[in-house]
Amino acid sequence: MLIDRDRRAVAALGSSRSRVLEVLREAGGPLGVQEIAALTGLHANTARFHLDALIEARLVDRACEERTQRGRPRVVFQATPAAEEAGQPNYRLLAEMLTGLIASVLPKSERAAVEAGEGWGRLLAQPPLHRVDALEGISRLSAILADAGFAPEAAGNSTAPVIRLRHCPFREIAIEYPELVCSLHLGLIRGVLSELRAPVAAERLEAFVEPSLCLAHLAPTAAG
Repeated sequence: MLIDRDRRAVAALGSSRSRVLEVLREAGGPLGVQEIAALTGLHANTARFHLDALIEARLVDRACEERTQRGRPRVVFQATPAAEEAGQPNYRLLAEMLTGLIASVLPKSERAAVEAGEGWGRLLAQPPLHRVDALEGISRLSAILADAGFAPEAAGNSTAPVIRLRHCPFREIAIEYPELVCSLHLGLIRGVLSELRAPVAAERLEAFVEPSLCLAHLAPTAAG
């Protein structure tokens, strides 16, 4: 985990030093000083100065590159795991704060979450140009859920279809606020199916039947 000292170091980086760190994050492997200087537009000596500071802040590692030929090994630099974590916006913290706020101040927050999810589901679904049957509706829904990170698997049968959600992209928050987050996901599924006009609807979402498994229970509609 990134400790407080590392977080303060990242926050204090100037624009040039941040550019050096960003180049190393995106490189996918170690780089030499001349490569870093060329990619950042800095003089090599300036790049070295910033690299020394980043090493002291534990955001960059320095090593000697292995050589298969005779000669002096090249010194190379690579972003540390702390730098990789530091570069990611802390959306989880924001999501937890907003979820807690909604749960505490919004009356009937579960119903509101379902309605909000339905709205997003309708936005995510592409209205079909032809009549969609239950099988195609579930297939299209699964594709949307996969894009959102749920790792869905269709299961059940034609009278009691089920979508197994193998991964919740908001698992930590859903564990703390299951009524709110799971209601949002249920609404999302309902909104997608409604927009597709598929003859199937989402009845309920069974959360965490296993540590990494939720079940979306569907049912044919009268139109089906």
